Amino acid sequence: MPALLLDGKTLAAETEAALLARVERLKAQSGGKIPILATILVGQDPASATYVKMKGNACRRIGMESLAVELPASTTTETLLAQIDELNADPDVHGILLQHPVPSQIDERTCFDAIALSKDVDGVTCLGFGRMAMGEEAYGCATPQGIMRILSHYGVPIEGKHAVVVGRSPILGKPMAMMLLQKHATVTICHSRTQNLPAIVAQADIVVGAVGRPEFIKAEWIKEGAVVIDAGYHPGGVGDIELSALTEKAAAYTPVPGGVGPMTINTLIMQTVESGEKSIG
Repeated sequence: MPALLLDGKTLAAETEAALLARVERLKAQSGGKIPILATILVGQDPASATYVKMKGNACRRIGMESLAVELPASTTTETLLAQIDELNADPDVHGILLQHPVPSQIDERTCFDAIALSKDVDGVTCLGFGRMAMGEEAYGCATPQGIMRILSHYGVPIEGKHAVVVGRSPILGKPMAMMLLQKHATVTICHSRTQNLPAIVAQADIVVGAVGRPEFIKAEWIKEGAVVIDAGYHPGGVGDIELSALTEKAAAYTPVPGGVGPMTINTLIMQTVESGEKSIG
């Protein structure tokens, strides 16, 4: 039986229609005010610039505004912190995105944590992570939160299942594991140095590839009937998991591209709308 395609691209497009209606309603109620997402791009990395442009386009599709802040590659931590402080203090800005990665001379974690919790719509602060992990209100980190929305939309059972997350980054693997735990999965966190990784992956009912290496996770490791979530994207349109052999083996899977990626941007935009509703409404 063919695996269920977890189509993030279609789900994101469907969600945009509802977000457009929410922005229009907020605009009517507030005398014309709309949510604004500020994006900060440091340097001229082509991939980062493309991602920022895609986020700006998504804002415009639902009637939001995107405030693009572009800083030179020579920017210091102090200069970037001053820019974040300015955006924190601006009542017209409802979300702040600092595009990852920043140049090496910048203390990225310090700059992430300078973002006000109320405007941390990308879910990158330590405070936001801690609140989410403790089941308190916070904006979830956009990629894992987008994955959780895909699982929910397609009715994928999580409670009691064994989820294996391969990857431990602070903005993907770690929050992904905590979100699955909050939904009562039994969670194992692995990474590129985990011993006997194929045997651990073979136990998983849900596999999340978030290791950042092209097709690092092999199809033969994954058991029949598992749900496969690929959060990676690499040149050539491949992810972190060898997906080609899983279309008949898995119960469900996210394609690359068209799976997790569109839901990451959609979640960022959705959480900015929520922030705007709290501030404007």
